[in-house]
Amino acid sequence: MTSQEIRSKFLNFFEGKKHLIVPSAPLVLKNDPTLMFVNSGMAPFKEFFLGNSEPKSNRIADTQKCLRVSGKHNDLEEVGYDTYHHTLFEMLGNWSFGDYFKKEAIAWAWELLTEVYGIDKDILYVTIFEGSDDDNLKIDQEAYDIWKQYISEDRILMGNKKDNFWEMGDQGPCGPCSEIHVDIRSAEEKAKVDGKSLVNMDHPQVVEIWNLVFMQYNRKANGSLEALPNKHIDTGMGFERLCMVLQSVQSNYDTDVFTPIIREIETITNKDYGKNEKVDVAIRVISDHVRAVAFSIADGQLPSNTGAGYVIRRILRRAVRYGFTFLNQKEPFIYKLTDTLSKQMGTAFPELKSQKRLIENVIKEEEHSFLRTLDQGLLLLETVITNAKSKTIAGSKAFELYDTYGFPLDLTQLIAKEKGYEVDEAGFNAEMKKQKDRSRAASASEMSDWVVLKEDDEEEFIGYDTLTANVKLTRYRKVTSKKEGEQYQLVFNMTPFYPESGGQVGDKGTIKASNGEVIYILDTKKENNVIMHIAKNLPEYLNDTFKAQVNEEYRRLSASNHTATHLLHQALRTILGTHVEQKGSLVRPKSLRFDFSHYSKVEPDQLQQIEDFVNARIKENLPLEEQRNIPMQKALDEGALALFGEKYGDSVRAIRFGQSMELCGGTHVQNTGDIWYFKIKSESAIAAGIRRIEAITNMAVGDYFETIDKEYHTLKEVLKNPNEPVKAVENLQAENAELKKQVEQLLKDKAKNIKGELKSELVEINDVLFLAKKLDLDAGAIKDVCFELGSEFNNLFLLFGAEANGKAILSCYISKELVSEKDLNAGQIVRELGKHIQGGGGGQPFFATAGGKNPAGIEEALKAAKDYL
Repeated sequence: MTSQEIRSKFLNFFEGKKHLIVPSAPLVLKNDPTLMFVNSGMAPFKEFFLGNSEPKSNRIADTQKCLRVSGKHNDLEEVGYDTYHHTLFEMLGNWSFGDYFKKEAIAWAWELLTEVYGIDKDILYVTIFEGSDDDNLKIDQEAYDIWKQYISEDRILMGNKKDNFWEMGDQGPCGPCSEIHVDIRSAEEKAKVDGKSLVNMDHPQVVEIWNLVFMQYNRKANGSLEALPNKHIDTGMGFERLCMVLQSVQSNYDTDVFTPIIREIETITNKDYGKNEKVDVAIRVISDHVRAVAFSIADGQLPSNTGAGYVIRRILRRAVRYGFTFLNQKEPFIYKLTDTLSKQMGTAFPELKSQKRLIENVIKEEEHSFLRTLDQGLLLLETVITNAKSKTIAGSKAFELYDTYGFPLDLTQLIAKEKGYEVDEAGFNAEMKKQKDRSRAASASEMSDWVVLKEDDEEEFIGYDTLTANVKLTRYRKVTSKKEGEQYQLVFNMTPFYPESGGQVGDKGTIKASNGEVIYILDTKKENNVIMHIAKNLPEYLNDTFKAQVNEEYRRLSASNHTATHLLHQALRTILGTHVEQKGSLVRPKSLRFDFSHYSKVEPDQLQQIEDFVNARIKENLPLEEQRNIPMQKALDEGALALFGEKYGDSVRAIRFGQSMELCGGTHVQNTGDIWYFKIKSESAIAAGIRRIEAITNMAVGDYFETIDKEYHTLKEVLKNPNEPVKAVENLQAENAELKKQVEQLLKDKAKNIKGELKSELVEINDVLFLAKKLDLDAGAIKDVCFELGSEFNNLFLLFGAEANGKAILSCYISKELVSEKDLNAGQIVRELGKHIQGGGGGQPFFATAGGKNPAGIEEALKAAKDYL
């Protein structure tokens, strides 16, 4: 049975049980700040379990892309070394929101596994929750009694709280669970050791394949449990492990989920899988990691230096490093696997096909970048080894390589071992712990339970129509963090405050009590479909009616920039082509930022066309045409653009200004004329195939023009108020260029004159003509002198120092004959001597330069040069 058939049978089975089949949510959930990535099948449904919104159906089934690489659920370091852990994996799941419970969940799980998939019941074990004295919970007798109808009681095992009580987090919905495990060992192995003794013991052939979670409690901030008003079912089955079982192989990597990628890696690298353990681990790492990175990029999360982007960059660099070390790949190659992955999984996940070119370009550029970094790290490691005072490299140095250059400890150990050194692993681990402790301390926060003042079915957003409203506080909670101190999250029965979403920042403003008390709203955010107003204080009278007032100018300027992003998007697609897709945005009162797919620099004349296009739409005074709660398909049929990676409902909000129409929940101006003017400040690359435009509108443009005007008049004054300032600057440039030529000629003449003096100062040491001296020349003239002298002698070692603009320069020349005969290398020498001037450099073996910020160290460097002879 192929993996495609296995996936289809699961979805068809639950469709037959009256479940609504929904597509996988993107790996990054935009409105859940508690999660960096979707790490379980239930994550996209948290708002339903919390009761914050209603699902489309009380029964849902899907296959969900999940990523486990950070926080509590982190499988990264196991990936490649065993046969069943992955960074990205599919989780097949069926869900009941207050509908069926344990009886149906268990019956259908058994029916699917044993009848539809035909798994032998004699290789299955199940676990149930044994109870917990800490939580005053008894054994899950209900689950036990249901299971014994299907499986012999000696195959029903007790599981502790760690394995058989599932929790969303430190707080929130939770409940006992029942896991289904499979034993795929050989008959001989089963005869020797009973399978039940290996359940939950990390045995590679006795593994959990399905977890049935019975969501029936809520964990409060104080650790106590309370019953949920409705009982829910949340199940998750590991797709890759299921394929391993049904395809009768002993490893997830031997299933057709991975074998096409592994075969392609073998072809590209000319290495065979299955013959060498280190090569096998490397191939498994790469075949796993390329999936994680490709899906993340397709869903809109690009590699970067912070947050989720840093995690993706780290995964890809881990793959590059394994290819570099164990597969001898010194050039980018992982991007070539995108085609195989797209063909294999593109039917189930069409984003892999539609975003294929972007995925390839981003991965290729990231590979290039990291391979350059690896080269730098190798040079630094060489220096560390050379300067080591013993055969042990300090853990702090190994950690610096890891933290700065992405060098994992095992790579440093491998290279050190080849040169006869070892690494202080305990010291490395101590540095790693310090960093993790700092990170945890910086992000640590405490959150109390919600205090509910008033039950309210719909905490409505009314901010499209008004900036003020009389509201009632329905619930609040206190949040304490190191960064912000004590703050309160306030929820109202309705609100005019727009919560941070879709790239637009949240509103600020006030709520005013009837007694005149004013509470300042510092920010507005959305979490699991709840709009939360951030304040430093609680109102004195919680049950009062408050007047909510959004900061009008803050909102007006944000709306101006948001509408401008729509017009900019239209301009880019019109001028550059319809391949342009929005890849991110930031909309705030002072400026806007817009990221988009495009594969070359936007030329200045194109930028001018784009700016003119947007301003033409502004001058047309196009009115806002808004359609709320329009069916998604109807909006798309009318030409609305949907942003890839966003999660849309069946009904959407469509925003139109003239020919620009997008699905958008943000706030906008009533007329494009309200934007006043649009000005592009910069255009740059942020990743391969992704460009960024930063721009301003409205009052910020006025400030910009005022600043430009002041600078213009200052410039005229400096130029003695010429009638044609541009021509005056051009004349100055021409005069400067002529003077530069004259200076260069003077320096060349000086260099020729000084050559005779330098020849007389050459000293012979061990058959080498040596000279180390500080010169009053620039770098170009010093190079000329070196090569002039080098043309006359074949046994020359020169080191010249110079000072320019407060900086130090070192230039080293060694005759090519000496380079080969005496194993001298100018590049390595200036790197070492560059430490004296607090800098570094490099070059060719016969000529190299170094620059530094400490001219006082030039004399020390010149003295040290003689040591090389």
